[in-house]
Amino acid sequence: MQVAAVIGHPVQQSLSPALHNAAFAASELDWRYVAFDVAPGAAAAALAAMRTLGIAGLSVTMPHKEDVAAAVDVLAPAAAALRSVNTVARDEGGRLVGHSTDGDGFVASLAAAGVAVAGARVVVLGAGGAARSVVDALGRAGADDIAVVNRTAAKAVDAAALAAAGRVGALDDVPTATIVVNATSVGMGTADLPVDPALLRGGQVVADLVYHPLETALLAAVRAAGATPIDGLGMLVHQAVLQQEIWTGRRPDPAIMRAAAEAELLRRQ
Repeated sequence: MQVAAVIGHPVQQSLSPALHNAAFAASELDWRYVAFDVAPGAAAAALAAMRTLGIAGLSVTMPHKEDVAAAVDVLAPAAAALRSVNTVARDEGGRLVGHSTDGDGFVASLAAAGVAVAGARVVVLGAGGAARSVVDALGRAGADDIAVVNRTAAKAVDAAALAAAGRVGALDDVPTATIVVNATSVGMGTADLPVDPALLRGGQVVADLVYHPLETALLAAVRAAGATPIDGLGMLVHQAVLQQEIWTGRRPDPAIMRAAAEAELLRRQ
């Protein structure tokens, strides 16, 4: 049996074991996915344990993404650009390779919903790790304009620099955007909104990376405005699909992974 795991702190809230194990079972792969709570600052020790124990793959969540990027043997291009790793795999030579699948998972979630990125005008709210991965992937997917809106200007500059089409934006950019992405934590378990609903319009696509709750106050406002809502679970599922492809060489069914994640969220209510 092969073992994969997620490392983070805290990690007990992670949906990754539920969705990965469901996909492994459906694919009839002899793999098992577990969660390890790894204290801040101990990411390098966790990678050493991965080598020693023969763990086949790692998912990496907060607060370890930057530390893992510094500790792996090789960085894939997206991970090198972001200086952040959410996936670790072994190559044929046994080296630990760090990948970042978050941004590509987001773009894949849009594609699964029939939303094209190429040529789009996008506003990204936030400039943290999730926002940076989204900006990088949107740029590689051909977005025409990516406006990064953040309270801290320096962070917005840094995030916008990840894409040739990136720039520092303002909330005034929201009404003219074709795609709006909330990459902040605003709305996580609260009724707060990251943007004034009056700025939204019908025909837009609005994605909220928050998935707890699945229907955020922002997405409710999006529906009322006649825009198309995209919930945050899609990004989680599709980045996990990419992780399994990296680890096993086989593509799992995203529908199975999403159903498992939704069931786990329902169980926790």
